[in-house]
Amino acid sequence: MYIRRTQIQKKKDGGFYYTYRIVESMRTGKQVRQYTLLNLGSDFFLAKEKWPILTKRIEELLSGQNSFLEIDCDIEVLANNFAEKIIIKKQDTNDDNTDKSEKDYRSIDIDSLEMSRSRSVGCEHVTLEALRSLELDSKLKELGFSGPQISQAIGAIIGRACHPGSELATHGWLQGQSGLGELIDYDFEQVSLYKMYKISDQLLKKRSVIEKHLFEKERNLFSLQETITLYDLTNTYFEGRSLGNSLGKRGHSKEKRTDCPLVTLALVLDSSGFPIRSHVYEGNVGEAKTLSEMINDLQQQGVAQYHKPTVVMDAGIASQDNIDWLKKHHYPYLVVSRKRHREFDESKSTIVKQDKTCTVKVQKVLDEETGETLLYCHSSQREKKEQAIGQLFSRRFEEAMQNLSDGLTIPKRLKKYDKVVEKIGRLKEKFSKAAKLYTISVEQDKKSGNACKIIWQLKPAPDTTDTYPGVYCLRTNQSDWDETTLWKTYTMLTDLEAVFRSLKSELGLRPIHHQIADRVSGHLFITVLAYHLVHMIRYRLKQADIHSSWNTIRNILLPHCRVTVTMRCENGDTVHVRKSTRPEPEQQEIYSVLGVKSHPGNAIKTTIATKTKDVVPYDKDEKS
Repeated sequence: MYIRRTQIQKKKDGGFYYTYRIVESMRTGKQVRQYTLLNLGSDFFLAKEKWPILTKRIEELLSGQNSFLEIDCDIEVLANNFAEKIIIKKQDTNDDNTDKSEKDYRSIDIDSLEMSRSRSVGCEHVTLEALRSLELDSKLKELGFSGPQISQAIGAIIGRACHPGSELATHGWLQGQSGLGELIDYDFEQVSLYKMYKISDQLLKKRSVIEKHLFEKERNLFSLQETITLYDLTNTYFEGRSLGNSLGKRGHSKEKRTDCPLVTLALVLDSSGFPIRSHVYEGNVGEAKTLSEMINDLQQQGVAQYHKPTVVMDAGIASQDNIDWLKKHHYPYLVVSRKRHREFDESKSTIVKQDKTCTVKVQKVLDEETGETLLYCHSSQREKKEQAIGQLFSRRFEEAMQNLSDGLTIPKRLKKYDKVVEKIGRLKEKFSKAAKLYTISVEQDKKSGNACKIIWQLKPAPDTTDTYPGVYCLRTNQSDWDETTLWKTYTMLTDLEAVFRSLKSELGLRPIHHQIADRVSGHLFITVLAYHLVHMIRYRLKQADIHSSWNTIRNILLPHCRVTVTMRCENGDTVHVRKSTRPEPEQQEIYSVLGVKSHPGNAIKTTIATKTKDVVPYDKDEKS
């Protein structure tokens, strides 16, 4: 076995380039024939003096032998990769002349048995089947993506779902840890990092078409009713200064990263949590300013063309301007009220939820001024939480006030009237949630001019959340919905928050390392596409009463791998078998619920026959 370099003349400019092949010489009768075992292409850059070491190591791997010499790491990686490809190539030839129905019994040396090239396939298997169920690969082909580009897109999306991180991390995972390439018959080891970045650009250009296609497939698969639209925004932060990125702006960070520029992701979802539309905005965009643009996008896509879905939003987006816009365009809405006014009459309330941990009662009130229906909701669990938090802050505020008051009679402590008033102002700022519940006065000694007494008294404002702990208000123009329907529809917002938590913590939405605006949008869009697959898997599992998080599901599937088992036979032949390991019971349960096969990929068996005679290779360059 040796490496042959062939000089090829370019047709365009008459220049030259080289291609490389792994070649084997074999004697057939009186003739010596040379066979190409593997084409290495033109991107083979190993120094020529190391070629014999590489080919020797490949021969050892094919025959199931260990090397007695210390092999350079780069050569060992190349040898393993090339040996695996030769095995697969030989397997294709062997299969043509093998009766697969016959049992294959052989005598082997048990001590020679080795297992190598372990690659994860469990998570990749279920996400790939989800992608195919949504016919995303077919849609990409329809949009003009080539075969390699479709494979790269599948790698980027499934990589984000199974191994969240940057495109750089995905690239390394696809090449060194994942068996996804075997499942789609594509060699990710030949894919450059640049192509992984480039594929995100190409996907981003087709965002609207892809999102429309995915939601239509999800709607048909699960018979989704487009009666509810959930809308919210989240933001994530950049690593670096992002000076060349127009999207990176300073703003209010939901992760408390005030030291970093931000970018905002807006999502429109249906009531089952499937994304309908996404958009990327600048990091300092106001939540209340984006609603009309996103709803108009839905109309252009045809999602909201024939009927008006009910728009559900939290208080951050439910500005009066947005509500007026929804009214003007005749959209039904259900939003969390920003108004401070609260009321609740338990005698007129209805129980909409009751279990061991929480009871929720609601009171329906008609607002004659606006014509809206107001739903005042009281949660026993929320009341306990608000009271516990309020008592904690109140105790800390009163302790600080008592300490200041005690100091008025102690030498060398704060006594000057103006300084005491200033100190009280700082305490009000520090404990703002508690301080607003108190009335505070400071008495001044007429002789010394110092403060002589501080009086504080708890007097919360009437008809507010302070006097009605655990009560929140919803407002809607859906006059024909009953209390239970209104409240259950509102609770869908909690599912939307779970979506954002999944995007951030489970699918690598943060942080962002890109410094180009389109690359940022592409990174976020790949995350949204990965969420389509993840949510589809979890939706099906929930129907079977499996409510695990995606992190838990991913960790269950992670140990399921494909491995190559190598063994030497009694006659000196070496057999290589590559197949998936047997799934564990938890893995099998997930596969059964999702309706996918238990052993991802095909079993590959290759026999490397014993050589009877080696021939000295022809070592000169071949010209053509």
